[in-house]
Amino acid sequence: MSDVQGIEPHFDYDIAIVGAGPVGLALAGWLARRSATSRLSIALIDARTPAAAANDPRALALSHGSRVMLQPLGFPGDATPIRRIHVSQRGHFGRTLIEHDEHELPELGYVVRYGSLVGALADAVRATKVDWLTDTSALAPLQDNDGVTLPLQSAQGERSVRVKVLVNAEGGLYQKGESSDERRARDYGQTAIVGTVSVSDPRANVAWERFTPEGPIALLPCGGQRHADYSLVWCCSPDEAARRMQLDDDTFLAELGAAFGTRMGRFTRIASRAAFPLGLTALDVLVDRRTVAIGNAAQTLHPVAGQGLNLGLRDALALTDALSADGPRPLALARFAQRRALDRRLTIGATDTLARIFTVDFPPFAAMRGLALTALEFLPPVKTALARQMMFGQRR
Repeated sequence: MSDVQGIEPHFDYDIAIVGAGPVGLALAGWLARRSATSRLSIALIDARTPAAAANDPRALALSHGSRVMLQPLGFPGDATPIRRIHVSQRGHFGRTLIEHDEHELPELGYVVRYGSLVGALADAVRATKVDWLTDTSALAPLQDNDGVTLPLQSAQGERSVRVKVLVNAEGGLYQKGESSDERRARDYGQTAIVGTVSVSDPRANVAWERFTPEGPIALLPCGGQRHADYSLVWCCSPDEAARRMQLDDDTFLAELGAAFGTRMGRFTRIASRAAFPLGLTALDVLVDRRTVAIGNAAQTLHPVAGQGLNLGLRDALALTDALSADGPRPLALARFAQRRALDRRLTIGATDTLARIFTVDFPPFAAMRGLALTALEFLPPVKTALARQMMFGQRR
């Protein structure tokens, strides 16, 4: 929609962000803090209410690098620190330990409740001039050379807003059949069972990644002062997941103990069981003229190594830098996409490789994996490089 006879086109907002999960909220908060000088007008649009998101009990893994990025906006006081990560194979030799003091860091990462993180970031956004449209669904946008027209639907009816840049930050899980010319996908043929478990012999501030023939089992400390509580991610075949979801608690815990081992004693409680399919989806191109995708709208990853949210937050901070420096223009989006290419390639590639090579139930493969894990203990520079990538990514 070009200007006519010198009349400037009208825009309701410079930037509209669709999705008020952690990534969308962080982007809105960071942009608003910088807009004191750039005077950007920002809309945050979400189909849910803030209260609905705040009550979400899911556990999230945040790296120390993400904590540093989020700290200016606020960070949940009930986050549980991770000071050691124990990586091993069930029934085979080979293990590696990642310690916080090896990297001269107070913590390697944190486990936070989704609702707590969203609540902290929402408070930061409410303190700004961001126009937060809740209970509002965004429909298919229409682009032209000057901007984007975004139809909206809410209880008050339908309307459209005109924006210079549209950011898709909507979350979501892997959905089968998402492969296309613009999006690559891989179905891992696995389902993740998640929940909160308690153990009889806990290890404070230790996160566990145990690779089994079925898939990885992750246990993340999430109990705060109750060190016996852990967030569980148990990856297995869809058929096994469906069967285990129907088990009574005692039988489920017995099977989990047999799969994980006795390193933390017995599993004594399971709560909030849920299951979801696992796969990789990743956009090949993040930017289409004046629209851009970040976070889960750009990529969904296997939960192994807990990199999905951390990668999304790095997306959001890089986009903040680009829009603050170059304004809401295609040039800013092009520079953002160029800057994010290496980090996305490394993080998506590493996660995809781990998800595949540690689920091959073949004895020679198990021996090779054991050698690789053991070798990390004798190659500190390699171990450090891998750990730093997982904690900080490539933020150039």
